[in-house]
Amino acid sequence: MGQRHGVNLKYITRIPAGPQGSVPGPDTGGNKDTGGNTDTGGNVAKMSDTLSRLDMLDLDSELDSESRMMRDTVRKFADDRLRPHIRDWFEDGTLPARELAQEFGKLGVLGMHLKGYGCQGATASQYALVCAEVEAVDSGLRSLVSVQGSLAMYAIWAYGSEEQKQRWLPGMAAGELIGCFGLTEPDSGSDPGSMTTRATRDGDDWILHGSKMWITNGSLADVAVVWARTDEGIRGFLVEKGMPGYTTTDVHHKISLRASVTSALSFDEVRLPAESQLPLAKGLKGPLGCLTEARFGIISGVTGAARDALESTIDYANSRTQFGRPISGFQLTQRKLAEMGVALNQAQLTARRLGELKDAGRITPAQISFGKFANVRAALEICREARSILGGSGITTEYPVLRHAVNLETVYTYEGTHEVHTLVLGQALTGQDAFR
Repeated sequence: MGQRHGVNLKYITRIPAGPQGSVPGPDTGGNKDTGGNTDTGGNVAKMSDTLSRLDMLDLDSELDSESRMMRDTVRKFADDRLRPHIRDWFEDGTLPARELAQEFGKLGVLGMHLKGYGCQGATASQYALVCAEVEAVDSGLRSLVSVQGSLAMYAIWAYGSEEQKQRWLPGMAAGELIGCFGLTEPDSGSDPGSMTTRATRDGDDWILHGSKMWITNGSLADVAVVWARTDEGIRGFLVEKGMPGYTTTDVHHKISLRASVTSALSFDEVRLPAESQLPLAKGLKGPLGCLTEARFGIISGVTGAARDALESTIDYANSRTQFGRPISGFQLTQRKLAEMGVALNQAQLTARRLGELKDAGRITPAQISFGKFANVRAALEICREARSILGGSGITTEYPVLRHAVNLETVYTYEGTHEVHTLVLGQALTGQDAFR
């Protein structure tokens, strides 16, 4: 098997397995019997009974063989390469991001939904499946993939010149180059139009001054897509690592997304050549278009985190005995699990439908807001309820549920806060703009 529409299927026989058993306790890759119904020469294990039961609406049967193979390949990579180490990465607040970017690049998932320039041209629905499998391990890992592909790469792919695309996209698709997306500022988040970072003309060059905050992959990035105010309106620029006046500082002491690099960017009279400007990005439509692209991956990704939390919780409830029987047999526990299972499948249905709309070229920003509003909320509630079933065990990193929950607290806010998406949906329903 070769590389087909987004994921290098041979890669499952070539990925470095990493030291096994390095993460003790229940939250390890070694005890996950995952995979699917696809025969890959013994490389994909049979789907676990619990994971199979979670598919209450039999959505798996609707996947074509190629999409199922793609999903199972990424699931195996996640279980073999990522899951054994995620607890340590989260607890230590570290991530071998460059190493992982190259492995994701070999797998073919970076910018996989884009066409040309080393990208695979996969469908949006296939990309959504990949996001769910990566986020089933950790939201920080999905952020690495989606910021690279759906923000940094997409901005260049959609708004860049041919020269910019040729220079950056092949290396970024391979994971050899890392990008970041600089929109949010210390005093400008939900209102990007109030940004103060500014670029002014100096002959043919631009002089960039200002700062950005909460930037995923910021200190790692070889190229930053930076949005700034100019006399011509909001414009996008490509700022290369090492340019005089451009510095980065990592954000420490995070409780959430600890397995992710978060940075502040500072621009002190950075001189940019004319060709650094993204020629097709004019006004806020540029950065907002990128955010719409990135939010799509979140809609499916969070279902992976919720699924992993629920799977772990059911396994725990079946093995935890109180009053002479497994706690999964108690009515109140089953009520919680039933509500969580229904919420998960509803979120997966939402993600599946939005994937169909995106593949058909008919998706709207309001529908993207619908998905992020509904699915992040559902995933967060599932993880919180899962913690209650695990009792004291749920507050440790021995189990993934609270790690998923604290990560989702950030996902609830980034790429448009829950409140902003509420107003987008309100406007779609009423025709009235309540933003101002």
